[in-house]
Amino acid sequence: MTDFTLEDLAAIVAERAQAAPDESWTAKLLAKGPEKVAEKFGEEAIEAVIEAVKGDRDGLKSEAADVLFHLLVMLESRGVALSDVMAELARRQGQSGLAEKAARKG
Repeated sequence: MTDFTLEDLAAIVAERAQAAPDESWTAKLLAKGPEKVAEKFGEEAIEAVIEAVKGDRDGLKSEAADVLFHLLVMLESRGVALSDVMAELARRQGQSGLAEKAARKG
């Protein structure tokens, strides 16, 4: 196992966002704008779904890593900190998922 965390990855994404687009995939993607970043995240999510449906564990691991990475790039593109997402998840703790979803509809 590794001690590498999403927070570590978010820090790397933030650092690479400051690089020149010709020096970093992250910077190159961000330079295309938030809409393109969101599109790329969607593509990666679909690829993860396909691997899950196929039952390909190794493929799913790989695509899930891409999903997490591109989610963090998408958050970076809109100035949303991972800590804000984690705070929202913490806020939801102790509440039924069904109750939380019903509360959002109101």
